[in-house]
Amino acid sequence: MFDFANQGYTLLITTVIFPVLFTTVIVGDVENDYRLGNLLWSVALAISYMLVVVTGPVFGAIMDFSAAKKKFLFASYLFTVVTTAMLYFVAPGYIMLGVVLMVLSNFGYAVGENFIAAFLTDLGPPEDLGKISAFGWSMGYVGGLVATGFVIAFLGDPTLENFARIRWVGPFTGVFFLVTAIPTFLWVKERGAAQVLRSGETYVRVGFRRLRETMSEIGQFRDLAVLLLSIFFSMAAIYIIITFAFIYGEQVIRWEPGVQVYMFVIVQITAAIGAFIFGYIQDRIGAKKTYISTMVLWTAGIILIYATPQITAVINRATGTDLHPQWIFLFVGVVTGVSLGSSQSAGRAMVGLFSPDSKASEFFGFWGLSGKLAGVFGVVGLGILQSWFGLQVAILFCAVLFIVSIVVALFVDEKRGLRAVTEYVNGR
Repeated sequence: MFDFANQGYTLLITTVIFPVLFTTVIVGDVENDYRLGNLLWSVALAISYMLVVVTGPVFGAIMDFSAAKKKFLFASYLFTVVTTAMLYFVAPGYIMLGVVLMVLSNFGYAVGENFIAAFLTDLGPPEDLGKISAFGWSMGYVGGLVATGFVIAFLGDPTLENFARIRWVGPFTGVFFLVTAIPTFLWVKERGAAQVLRSGETYVRVGFRRLRETMSEIGQFRDLAVLLLSIFFSMAAIYIIITFAFIYGEQVIRWEPGVQVYMFVIVQITAAIGAFIFGYIQDRIGAKKTYISTMVLWTAGIILIYATPQITAVINRATGTDLHPQWIFLFVGVVTGVSLGSSQSAGRAMVGLFSPDSKASEFFGFWGLSGKLAGVFGVVGLGILQSWFGLQVAILFCAVLFIVSIVVALFVDEKRGLRAVTEYVNGR
């Protein structure tokens, strides 16, 4: 249910509505092809991800020591709700206010992703983590479909003419998150027992001490370390797609508002189906093969995104029609939707497989560090590249990142990674 709740934030605030509103209305540098707006959007998200990078592993160490995952999750949840609702006050020209509030709200959301993921190892045996992670991710896309469908139907398009209504997207997202995450806090149980602080110690000092201990032990979990490096490159590309997909549709494909709705529905449904199906595939053929398969699918999807205008031109010449690129882009949405749901679920489940229960929060803190540092690298890199070459050419950067991720993942030994967990638990 937390996945169900927070996916509304992902779609409304960082993917579908607010990115377009910020770049084309709040900043609105149409004479420069919105390149300044795109760059500032990248910077705001990058700063928030960097804050997660700095704090995530320490928070994880403190949570493992104090058995306080639920408290940390609740704090991040309330922080996200409040700062997201405040986006109502970001009007055209209020650029710095928009940047600051995006940094704060996205930090709360992103660090909360680490906290909720740390519960994964408590929810079932290792052989079922693929299905469990996939089910949560699928529920997330259902939640996103509900939240964004409501906004599109009742608040309208992110345009200057409709600003008086669409500015309510922030408060609506905050309330949706506030209400739909309640079952998590009512019924999910905290596992483990809190340890007692030594005389003169604080939780912050304990967090850094445990973090140093984990770093000294990381050699025992070398396959997890290699996996996190692969996830760094894949998540850099995925964060670019999440951040710029609907901006790309607006600025490169130049789709009509109604087609944007079709794309949203297609991506949500196919992402939910992809996550669910690949979760079962993972438990049958193994996590590594599943993860790499999703990276291959992603690479094909990026090439199709870049080539959509050219593919449309070829079809029009061959058939004598006047097809708009937006309709080909919808087909591409099927490929990227399946890739989106399956790849993130598979990566999260693999981290769970390679994490002992006593280190789960810390290791998912490192997962968050890898992913959010990737977000900084990806969105800033894309922001700079699009300012030089334009958004269509810059999107090919994602294909390069996915290919590098595949190459790195080839060095992960899944059996050795599972064996390292068993040996650590048994004290060997």
